[in-house]
Amino acid sequence: ISFNCVDSSLSSLKNCQSYINTGMDIATHVALDLVESFNDVEDVNSMENVVLEYAAMDRELNHYMRAIEETVNQIKREKPENIPDLKYLVKEKFTALESKNSDSDLQRNEKYVYFKDQLKQMRKQFCHQSDNDNEAIEQIDEDIAVTQSQMNFICPITQMEMKRPVRNKVCGHTYEEDAILKIIQTRKQQKKKVRCPKIGCSHADVKGSDLVPDEALKRAIDSQNKQ
Repeated sequence: ISFNCVDSSLSSLKNCQSYINTGMDIATHVALDLVESFNDVEDVNSMENVVLEYAAMDRELNHYMRAIEETVNQIKREKPENIPDLKYLVKEKFTALESKNSDSDLQRNEKYVYFKDQLKQMRKQFCHQSDNDNEAIEQIDEDIAVTQSQMNFICPITQMEMKRPVRNKVCGHTYEEDAILKIIQTRKQQKKKVRCPKIGCSHADVKGSDLVPDEALKRAIDSQNKQ
């Protein structure tokens, strides 16, 4: 039995998945724009619902592709004399996978986790600034707040203000993207692990796959520079 047609269909489905990922990225950026512009919380929540809808689509697509792959592997393994009802077998496996769905699946989606984390960081950076504007705070307190904020803008590797900050998902520290990737590449060639460059951090195995763009921090740095 030739499965060339099935392989082609799976490839097309994986392309659909990339469109879903792009949609989630766009929804995340729109939500961050809304927070930065101090827009209504309801608008931000609507973007969160969009991301969750995309996460549900992603889960359904993953289950469908898995059902197809398991069916193909089963047929290759059993080598039946007559071609079985592929549509029925795939539907049976897909239904079994979908029956185990729960809301927690969506909340564990990597893109949704990133959305929530960036939203939290964004609110820390920008809502805090808004609160400061509305309250009568001593100038010395403002100076301390600015100094602390600017310290978070400095890369622990280059000791310069970050232009493309990335956050380590494991320990939560941020670095300049090019600087940390260069260290990872160099240590990889030496067959050594990379310790987090942040002083006092015990994380001793920084991987490129653990790094995600810190859009909220980048926006806070850009906003500070504009001021």
